[in-house]
This record gives sequence, C-alpha cells and structure tokens, in this order.
Amino acid sequence: MDADLDELAPIGPLTEWLDAYVPELGGGPLTTSLLSGGTSNVVLTIQRDRQAMVMRRPPAVPPPGAERGVLREARVLTALNQTDVPRPICYGSCEDASVVGAPFYVMEKVDGWAPNLRDEKIWNEPPFDKLPYVYNIPFAIVDGLIALANVDYKAVGLGDYGKPDNFLERQVDRWSGQLHSYPEKYKGYQPRQLEGLDVVERWLRDNVRPTAHPGIMHGDVGTPNMMFKWGPPARLAAMIDWELSTVGDPMMDMGWFTGGMRDERFPDLNNAAGLNDPREFPTRQELVRYWCAGTGRDPAEIDYYTLLAGFKSACLLEYKVAQAEVGILPKDVGRFFARIVDESLKKNVEFIRRIS
Repeated sequence: MDADLDELAPIGPLTEWLDAYVPELGGGPLTTSLLSGGTSNVVLTIQRDRQAMVMRRPPAVPPPGAERGVLREARVLTALNQTDVPRPICYGSCEDASVVGAPFYVMEKVDGWAPNLRDEKIWNEPPFDKLPYVYNIPFAIVDGLIALANVDYKAVGLGDYGKPDNFLERQVDRWSGQLHSYPEKYKGYQPRQLEGLDVVERWLRDNVRPTAHPGIMHGDVGTPNMMFKWGPPARLAAMIDWELSTVGDPMMDMGWFTGGMRDERFPDLNNAAGLNDPREFPTRQELVRYWCAGTGRDPAEIDYYTLLAGFKSACLLEYKVAQAEVGILPKDVGRFFARIVDESLKKNVEFIRRIS
C-alpha cells in the first residue's frame, strides 16, 4: 500500500502544490492514507497540522474519461462554493498531471455518515437503519436537490458546463449511444439482449418533452452518494460523487432518485433492485410534491422523467456487466448489476402499460 500511495500522492510534489494553492491545510509534514479506491476514482485523506482534507484523483491506470471527469467535478464543486447547496467545499484543483501523475482536486472532509452498499442492500448508520428515522432520509436528500435546482447556473459561472438546449430531446440518443459503445470499450464483451429496452426507448421518443427548465443536475442521486449529519433527525451534510453532473433538467434527478420507490397508483410495483425496503420510505408522489413545492415545477410531469431515468440507468449500469464479463470486476458484481438492469426494465415496461 505504501508503494501505491507513493504513486498516487507523491509527497514532495504534492506538498509543494499544497503550499501554493491550499494554505487552509496548514503546514508541516504531509501524511496520506487511502479512504476509498475504485475503477473510476481514488479518494485519499491528506493531513498536515490542521483539519484533514480529501484528495480525489483517477486511479494509476485511469479508465477513459476519468481525468476529464475529475476536473468537471472540481469545477462544479468550486462553483457551488458560492451557494448553500450541501456539498464538500472545494479548496483547489490541479490540471497539471505532472504533479501527482493525473489531475486531482482537494476538498473538505465532511463530518458525517454515509450509507453503504453491502450484501446487495443499502445499510444506514443506526438509528437511521429503522423507522421512524429512516423515513425522513429521502426528504433530507430532496432538500438538497431543491437547493441545487434553484441555483442560477449562469450566475455561478457554469453557463458552459453542459448543453441545456434540447437536453431532453437528446437524452435517448445519448444513453443508447453509450450502451452501444461497450463492446468497443471492453474487448470481449458480448452485448446482452436487454428485454424491454426497445419498449421504453420507443415510449420516450413518442412522448419527449421540450427542455424548458434548465438547471444543475447531480446526475447520480442515491443514498450511497450522500452524507448525513450525525444524530436524528435526518439532515443532509453533503452530496458527493459529482461525476455525472451537468446542466440539464433537474427534474431528471428526481426521476432517478424516486424511480424505485412506491407509486401511490401502483403499490405492487416496488423497488425492482431491492436495495431498500420501500415500505420504510415515502411514496414517489410525496417526494415529488415536496420537490415541486420548492422549485415551482408541475408534479404531473414525473412519469416521463421516471422512465427517462430508468432508461439512462439501464444503459449506464450495463457497463458494470461488461466490466465483469472481461474480468475488470468480479463475476458476482456483474450478476448483481445484470439483475438490477433486467428487473428495472421489466418494471418500467409494466409501468408504461399501466399509464398508457
């Protein structure tokens, strides 16, 4: 691990850069430790003589797009420093790969707890692992999403961060194209027949909405990408992992987040992935009404966004299946994500049948 740390965060060059750009970390000897590591990004704890901070960078052998993704995260977090959106403070970023071998940024180490995925379930810190406290977790997340949706993205310097014009109109092509790119990215991956994907795609094309309310999207809203303050009631400390953020339609974040929750019209269509117990959470409609009350949007629009988010999720998560097939991830991880993709598509096809 010491050799890995020396490669990921070489003390000498990193110390010089921190001296120049992150005085908030203090002085004295720099120590580093691995906080988490994966195929897309590595997260390190760094400390001198003040509070610890977090450094985020691509792995030593980065996947395609990882370096650009890190810099995009740094940019959106830096812009959000001007707002009350719950997120880590970004203290500085470095595009020069010669410093540590890749672009990176340094952010606040948020004090709080985060849910984690274990044994194919989401596990929360007690007492948030059971009622009544678990019920309010989604509302705490939606409070953060309301604050994010209400940010004037141009005023905080993100006017060119995404392509909001015709955002919704381009989404099906965007994610379908990503799905079809996996055989080229992951040599040896044989594309699966995703039953129901064509039904969802056709419905989305036939019911496309104009993009009328552009704003900042987190892009991957879920409890594992959130940190909460200690002790009840549930309060959001920070939204983390901004890799998929863009300027688009913020209601898509709500479609993504609430897609697996109970629908008041169809209570039998529960969370297909089974990561949470849907009986312990509010309904989709409760959360959407709450979000719309804070953003001025029409809750009647949510069905379209739910299905669009489900289509995006299926196309995106299939890369985990591809990575497992070619040996980048364990086989059981591939089977887990294949089940999520297949069951979610099956559920969304039934959802379309019922609302049509």
